[in-house]
Amino acid sequence: MATVMQKIKDIEDEMARTQKNKATAHHLGLLKAKLAKLRRELLEPTSKGGGGAGQGFDVTKSGDARVGLVGFPSVGKSTLLNKLTGTFSELLDLPGIIEGAKDGKGRGRQVISTARTCNCILIVLDAIKPITHKRLIEKELEGFGIRLNKEPPNLTFRKKDKGGINFVSTVANTHLDLETVKAICSEYRIHNADITLKYDATADDLIDVIEGSRIYMPCIYVLNKIDQITLEELEILDKLPHYCPISAHLEWNLDGLLEKVWEYLDLTRIYTKPKGLNPDYEDPVILSSKRRTVEDFCNRIHKDMVKQFKYALVWGSSAKHKPQRVGKEHELEDEDVVQIIKKV
Repeated sequence: MATVMQKIKDIEDEMARTQKNKATAHHLGLLKAKLAKLRRELLEPTSKGGGGAGQGFDVTKSGDARVGLVGFPSVGKSTLLNKLTGTFSELLDLPGIIEGAKDGKGRGRQVISTARTCNCILIVLDAIKPITHKRLIEKELEGFGIRLNKEPPNLTFRKKDKGGINFVSTVANTHLDLETVKAICSEYRIHNADITLKYDATADDLIDVIEGSRIYMPCIYVLNKIDQITLEELEILDKLPHYCPISAHLEWNLDGLLEKVWEYLDLTRIYTKPKGLNPDYEDPVILSSKRRTVEDFCNRIHKDMVKQFKYALVWGSSAKHKPQRVGKEHELEDEDVVQIIKKV
């Protein structure tokens, strides 16, 4: 019996041989669905015939955010890690990735599985050959369901008990038709569902929603060793999105990288102010920008604080103007100063 990796290779070969046109769209959609299911098997700890489990390294998650460094060997990840030590509560230098990691080569699957637990990925590239490495690493991460700098597909997928496949698109669609949608759903043994597209979605988008295990993660392409290229070359590369040029060895633009990482993590720093004391600017409470109410702030400090909550005094980031008295539903801004007033 063919192994999971052999089946993956066979499907990829067939996809490469198949001409892409309207007549083959449903067949390619079916192949992509089969491929996604096989790749999922590689991630599952109980996987058989795939060359071992897709478990990550034994790294206990701690701190407010986890930032992972991914890159081929000898691109300067270790040097960069050493320069940034102490900056983040958790910064992982994942072992050098190799081509074919998503299909079980080397320790690539463990690397990528651990990468899935990060809040932000830094893909470290050698400035001398950045584009080739960028494309290879993106392909490996994509193969394990990591979507870089993307939002989840804006489509609705709802299973139902009967009625068949109901496919509706509110915009002109150039990638999916009813036949392709039915082929993909059939591969997942889904015969009754309502599917509504709100943009020009692809077969990959629909598969991602059905799989439900995709990780949508911010990513910064760290262009290292810029001291080894010309200024003209740097100006060309600097126009690419999500890039940050640095020289880890010479410590060029590391502050710029840190600012970009903070921006991409999208976190909110809240400073505490005990009664009668100055604000504590050394140890902020870190909140997600999506969960930053006063109640979230209280829960971050102690789970019982909300029970004793009466109101909060909030100063803006300068902490110079008069405080605003707010309730626990109030949304906080980055670098606000907060004092909690408890019930007597």
